Amino acid sequence: QVSGGDDEIQQLQKALLDYLDENTEIDASLVFSRKFYIAQWFRDTTMETEKAIKSQKDEDSSEGTHHAKDVETTGKIMHRAENRKTFLRSVIKTAPSQFSTLKMNSDTVDYEDACLIVRYLASMRPFAQSFDIYLTQ
Repeated sequence: QVSGGDDEIQQLQKALLDYLDENTEIDASLVFSRKFYIAQWFRDTTMETEKAIKSQKDEDSSEGTHHAKDVETTGKIMHRAENRKTFLRSVIKTAPSQFSTLKMNSDTVDYEDACLIVRYLASMRPFAQSFDIYLTQ
């Protein structure tokens, strides 16, 4: 379970990175996995921000009026994206062995929990969400 308050996705990412960090002595490939996830999440956050900016520009040019609700939604997306990028930058600057000081609930994350977190985070990706469209095509 994830405690409320902070971004749920960010907390799951923290837990997964902590699990990978703890188990790097057992499996050296987890170091690569950790770096891959950090890079992929940073890229996803950047893409999400770019889509929000593009959709706002498209709406502004097509309708010619500014909707306060759309601007607020775009602002929330931008704020959340900046928080995620700040978190990921701090993780990048932190050596894997020092990342254990940033533990969230490392005592409760085991292999099965890590697999569940990975499946959940993967289901949030655009390909997984549009799989039915790809399958029908």
